[in-house]
Amino acid sequence: MVALYRDGHEPTRRADGEASAPPIWRAMLEIDRAVVAGVGKLEVTGSVPRELRNGPLVMAANHIGVFDALVLMKACYSIGIAPRFMLAGGLLDTPVLGWALREAGHLRVERGKSTVLESFATAVESIKSSGVPLLVYPEGRITHDPGMWPERGKTGVARIALAANAPVIPISQWGAHEAAYWGTETVTGWDDVKPVLTSFLRALRQRPKFKVHFGNPVDLSDLSATKPGDAVRAHKRIMQAITDNLVPLRPDEPDLPKFHDPTRPTDTVSPWRTS
Repeated sequence: MVALYRDGHEPTRRADGEASAPPIWRAMLEIDRAVVAGVGKLEVTGSVPRELRNGPLVMAANHIGVFDALVLMKACYSIGIAPRFMLAGGLLDTPVLGWALREAGHLRVERGKSTVLESFATAVESIKSSGVPLLVYPEGRITHDPGMWPERGKTGVARIALAANAPVIPISQWGAHEAAYWGTETVTGWDDVKPVLTSFLRALRQRPKFKVHFGNPVDLSDLSATKPGDAVRAHKRIMQAITDNLVPLRPDEPDLPKFHDPTRPTDTVSPWRTS
């Protein structure tokens, strides 16, 4: 059965894991619900089976914009889940927000550094011991594909799931990219901030629709963390599931998104979108 949630019909139950979450994370979840509701309209389909919520669980989502983590937070809350995120170290080191995210219990990953293996080991132990789902972006960055289909990504999420013997829920999302422009990698002044801010103010008036779908668990039962090549196989299954579930979320935009973001790079091609 497919669950359907739209703004205005949000369940009143407390999200799984929220009661034991740090107070600052509970406060951030409440603020997030208000912010997302103020910017656009959220539609959630699918869910996470109840029997998977009390043990190790990895949730893998496509990455389409600077606002999509906020949309994912509210979508998870709407189905009764309060996950931890695995975030880039740079974000966790920012003033104020970085401190809040660290206090909230989110995990750090340093892309391209020797500490990445340590980050994955920490994630595996956290999943096994905390009982709180871990939400990760397998792509590692906002997609650069011109059609905004998922990038190739890396096998880190698959390795974490296999090592923790955790099921993987693929999450596909569309629409959050309309809330704000991609912007720039490095902010040096007002000219870098202005496009993002003006696009966000436009979204407040236009109220785009945010679509999030929680797919069926990806079958990794025949794969092992110790068998060579299985991490690659698991990664392919996860990314293909995310891509396949994204197709019905954007039926009128099969090739290029209708929303044009002149600041977003388009220098890669998705290997997962085949038709």
